[in-house]
Amino acid sequence: MKKLAALAVGLALAGVAGYLWFDAAATRPGWREGYVLFEARRGESARAVGRRLMDDGAIRSAMVFEMEVRRAGGEVKAGEYRFAGESSIRQIARLLISGKTWARPVTIREGLTIAQVAEELEKAGVAPAMEFISTASDVATRMRQKGFPGASLEGYLFPETYHFAKSTPVKTVVETMLSTFRRKAAQALPEEAMADPLRLHQLVTMASIIEKETGAGFERPLISAVFHNRLKIGMPLQSDPTVIYSLPDFDGNIRKKDLSYDSPYNTYRYRGLPPGPIANPGIDSLSAAWAPAPVDYLYFVSKNNGEHYFSKSLQEHNKAVLTFQIRPGRK
Repeated sequence: MKKLAALAVGLALAGVAGYLWFDAAATRPGWREGYVLFEARRGESARAVGRRLMDDGAIRSAMVFEMEVRRAGGEVKAGEYRFAGESSIRQIARLLISGKTWARPVTIREGLTIAQVAEELEKAGVAPAMEFISTASDVATRMRQKGFPGASLEGYLFPETYHFAKSTPVKTVVETMLSTFRRKAAQALPEEAMADPLRLHQLVTMASIIEKETGAGFERPLISAVFHNRLKIGMPLQSDPTVIYSLPDFDGNIRKKDLSYDSPYNTYRYRGLPPGPIANPGIDSLSAAWAPAPVDYLYFVSKNNGEHYFSKSLQEHNKAVLTFQIRPGRK
């Protein structure tokens, strides 16, 4: 009896020692600096995940990781995870069991085109650029069947900082940006404009030109006024950004010959608004498109400092061009 009792005590102590060892190993902080990105593959076992985590230097023991997953009674869920390099095996296991995958941040700036939006998404690892462009085209085609007047979704992919998991379907990415546009545009535009697809398209087109013409927020209603005033009297908008948008190979410098390039987006050749937006505008440009400043300006010229000089007459405008564009630098 005494031997049995001693054996039982020994086993109990061994069990306690084993648990204490396991608990210490599972809760010991990691030694990596910064953050670790790790992708658990679909159908991958806890043992295989643990081995890869150890190979990546994220944990010290694949066995302890597997034991921790089993102890928690869960299973590793597929997806991309981000955790601090100092995380313990227990913290990592619980994260991978929870399925709380990391959403990659991607900032879409005001004034980007669809192609540029696609590039940003690809750089962020959210979606391949060409797949995004193709999916956006498919969505636009379906929308046109329901009365959407645009040839593409240009203008309707709202500039914002988004967070997408790596596994997010590309269609979901497109639809998220579209729904954000609808929600944000409704804050800048009246209900009557949002309810009229053609009117909305015209406003988004105007807003996109405003967005590309100036980076100075206070100027947007003034730029809008110039273009609205020109439209009222049938004067061409003569906006360089619309020409640039139309050029098949723009090298960063617009030339005189470019102004005669034959495209419906060339507002030097064709009066009125172009067929659609030339970029994706932000909320301030949408507001300015709806509510231009109450001024009678018809011209503006860059002052080479990020701002513009506005004029009511061609004579005044020509003087401003001479002052800000021709004379600077001469001695």
